[in-house]
Amino acid sequence: MIKDIILNIEQDASRDGVGDYAISIAEEFESHLAGVGMAGLDIPTVMMPDFPANLMEKILAENEETARQSVKRFEQAATRRGISFEHRLVTRHVAASILFSTMARRFDLSVIMQTDVDAGIINETLIEATLFDSGRPIIVVPYFLKEPLKLEKIVCCWDGSRAATRAINDAMPFLKRAKSTELFIVVNEKTSGDDEIRGVEMAKHLARHGVHVDIESVPVADIDVPNAILSHVADCSANLIVMGGYGHSRFREFVLGGATRTILSSMTAPVFMSH
Repeated sequence: MIKDIILNIEQDASRDGVGDYAISIAEEFESHLAGVGMAGLDIPTVMMPDFPANLMEKILAENEETARQSVKRFEQAATRRGISFEHRLVTRHVAASILFSTMARRFDLSVIMQTDVDAGIINETLIEATLFDSGRPIIVVPYFLKEPLKLEKIVCCWDGSRAATRAINDAMPFLKRAKSTELFIVVNEKTSGDDEIRGVEMAKHLARHGVHVDIESVPVADIDVPNAILSHVADCSANLIVMGGYGHSRFREFVLGGATRTILSSMTAPVFMSH
């Protein structure tokens, strides 16, 4: 079960949809929700000497005031909905991604907004750190989403991998409540001869948990896998995508893989990921 959730509160009032979505998850599962507002500057230490002290103080003061206002809006929304909640305002200079991913280890689920380049909201580092370092699943919410959690149709991306298996297992509370769940399988030169990847055994496993699953497979070249997923999700009006979060190591850190990055940049529905 999902007993507690951690949310990265966006400072932009026009992006409060991610907070409303997290609140709706807490309502569905009767969970506790912790909203975290980040007011400090996430600037590498090596760059600090280049910032004049008076400019730094001004930026920090403005950030703190904006963060306080965003936390206040979160509290008001959570109070109106009658959920169990708390807030945490971080005002010191920290690496936000490291702090948040560490905090997330003590929650069942993290909720983070998708990157919105046009608005200058870049959350990729935060998503990467939480996905790879927290040991917990995350939901990435489209920045334009204004709707609460819906569980009419969930699409689970299945390729037989460890990450996909972990994601489906972690998403079980959602799958059990969904009206319709589907294993979506891309068949190509890598998977065409693999009986496990065809999804029959995974479907049987889910059925034992009370989850009825339909299996949908399409032939697609490996390079077009993310676009095939996005197209299918749009065509069937899915409310949630469940998938393994993939990446590769770079200087002892993980960064999102190409397919994962493509889906997160163009998704039309929230994405539930585990690694």
